[in-house]
Amino acid sequence: MYDHNNYPNDYHNNTGVQTSGDSSTQTYQNNAQNPYTGYTGYQNNTGNYQYGNTYPNDYTQMNQKKPKEKRPRKGGGYFRKAVLAVSLGLFFGLFAGLGLYIVESATGMMNGADTEVSAGGTDSQTEDVMAQAALTESGLQDTEQTLSGIQKTESVTTVASDVSDVASKVMPSIVAINNHYTEKMSFYGQTLSSDAESSGSGIIVGENDTELLIVTNYHVIEGADNLTVKFVEDSEAEASVKGTDADMDLAVIAVPLDQIGADTLNQIAVATLGDSDALVVGEPAIAIGNSLGYGQSVTIGVISALNRTIDLSDGSSGTFIQTDAAINPGNSGGALLNVKGEVIGINSNKIGGSAIEGMGYAIPISAAEPIIADLMLKETKNKVTEEERGYLGISGISVTADVSQAYGMPEGVYIAQVYEGTAAEAAGLQKGDIITAFDGDKITSMDTLQEELQFYAKGQTVEVTVMTVGQGGYQEKTVQLTLGNKVQ
Repeated sequence: MYDHNNYPNDYHNNTGVQTSGDSSTQTYQNNAQNPYTGYTGYQNNTGNYQYGNTYPNDYTQMNQKKPKEKRPRKGGGYFRKAVLAVSLGLFFGLFAGLGLYIVESATGMMNGADTEVSAGGTDSQTEDVMAQAALTESGLQDTEQTLSGIQKTESVTTVASDVSDVASKVMPSIVAINNHYTEKMSFYGQTLSSDAESSGSGIIVGENDTELLIVTNYHVIEGADNLTVKFVEDSEAEASVKGTDADMDLAVIAVPLDQIGADTLNQIAVATLGDSDALVVGEPAIAIGNSLGYGQSVTIGVISALNRTIDLSDGSSGTFIQTDAAINPGNSGGALLNVKGEVIGINSNKIGGSAIEGMGYAIPISAAEPIIADLMLKETKNKVTEEERGYLGISGISVTADVSQAYGMPEGVYIAQVYEGTAAEAAGLQKGDIITAFDGDKITSMDTLQEELQFYAKGQTVEVTVMTVGQGGYQEKTVQLTLGNKVQ
């Protein structure tokens, strides 16, 4: 228990305050001597202590508010207020009338009628007001014309109207392609097959005496057992492969003209190819295709980048146009257009995929056009039945782009074995040779070679290009061989 009497005797003297006749000083001294005054629990044990309530004598006077002195009112206050109110009313009325006149003149509500402005001013003041109103009216008319010009700016109307114009102009040259193929799956060592279907797009690029020619992506028609083309007015026809370039992911298919109705022929059109080398980043881009297999649709955007190098899944790379126009599954093989309706690229969903939003890619038409022209001249191919199909008589290993770069080998199919009594042996092909072309089509893998063989029957003669190892490295040679039966 605390006891204030147990503190050192000089505690009172250490307050630093000397006693004098000043009441405030005395009070502070008393409070310093009694620090626990006012705490009830402590008071019961140590005696009565009270707070000091002594304040300077003038403290009360400081807190008391003096009554406000009433000032005598001067005469004429109401009169001045009335005059001021009238003056402000006249001033407001003058400018309100002037503003109304200007607005009516600017909007043509006056109909050319002369209006006299009189607000108590002189004739010269009226003339000044009229001149100012005329200047203001002229300024408002100029502003209105400027705003009208902004609303009708060419860049705005071009994007707004040309999309519909381009769509109506180009859609007759865009087709939907349905690929009916056999899907194979391995299950506990057994291979199961089932019918499957995929969709894509195509562009009508020309016709010959007997066929309508359509360009698309190679992956759209890859492995097809049957191809169906749907035109702009929903009529359908079967198509055959004309030529392929798996490296560029391009293919040309053909539809016999005698399978196309007269009404369809009147509505379809051949697309106009543009110049992708003349593109500028930021210019409008329009994509048309069979998005998600639902039918033709239009998306718009801009050219996001040019000459974009992309690494592909097979290890190769290519240079493409990048756009933010939506390119979805089913758009592959469709057209990327400029505002003139010219094809500047062939869209490919396989390149960009759906991993990143707002980044679609297209094969530049300037790079694709020479390949398309070459594929259009090839002989139309139709798949033969399994029983009639011809075979080379080899087992091979794919030499992909990565393997080719790593080991310095040509890209194609490495012959791992040549079977006896086959077309390959008769033609002199040997183990270690690399097949790079088959009947003029480039071979980049065992899959592409097997795909090509589906169109050739046994007994048919073809040209095969191989790279043979020599003293100075690989040397190219072309051999002719007659396809034989499947090795048992």
